[in-house]
Amino acid sequence: MSLRDKVRSLLEEALQEKPSLFLIESKIHSGNCIEIIIDGDEGVTVEDCIAISRAIEHNLDREEEDFSLQVMSAGVSEGLTHVRQYAKNVGRKLKVKSKEEVFEGDLISANETEIILRWKSREPKPVGKGKVTVTKEVSVAYDNIVEAKVIITF
Repeated sequence: MSLRDKVRSLLEEALQEKPSLFLIESKIHSGNCIEIIIDGDEGVTVEDCIAISRAIEHNLDREEEDFSLQVMSAGVSEGLTHVRQYAKNVGRKLKVKSKEEVFEGDLISANETEIILRWKSREPKPVGKGKVTVTKEVSVAYDNIVEAKVIITF
């Protein structure tokens, strides 16, 4: 069994033991540098990263094949790539690039097929001079999303 297959198998077992966690990305770089990025429905703690790391590291033999291992949580700047990440970010502000246009608004809903964003916009009054604030809402299917990032506000 190759190192890649061993890591994949051990990772699947470790994630089954902690069902609130899910895999974002797993890579093995040159020199057997294993990099695993995880996320969780309630976030990821240092203890979660340690548990996943130990589940993999303690079951690989360094005598057989030398390796280095990094287990980390998904960063806010990375963007959202997994459907479960959207659900945990409901209520936060997102910038979403779809295949047609870019939206920026509060994520008010996320289900298995789409997200719904809501924002306020200033638009000309239908009658008369001046502008009026209107609330807009858009539904974007996951397969139409090119990129989505959480906007951090201070």
